Amino acid sequence: MKLKPLDDRIVIKQLEAQEKTAGGIILPEAAKEKPMIGKVVAIGPGKLLETGKRSKMNVKKNDEVIYAKYMGSDVEIEGETYVILRESDVLGVVEK
Repeated sequence: MKLKPLDDRIVIKQLEAQEKTAGGIILPEAAKEKPMIGKVVAIGPGKLLETGKRSKMNVKKNDEVIYAKYMGSDVEIEGETYVILRESDVLGVVEK
């Protein structure tokens, strides 16, 4: 990928939307919600502090994260759609 996020931004590849409900009902394309979970594919160097140093990022590449529903910017690069958002918009990291 040819995208390097700046400061405290991260790039996320969204996971696929659910095809069926828990009860087995197949959802049409229009009824599928935008997933709020994705895999981190790139991270920035961290927020620049007043001291001139950078803060440490709490997420790392390949982490699976949950983020706020309407946060971030969708971008398309080489036919793939990604979400760019600030680390503070991440609600949590999925531990496996």
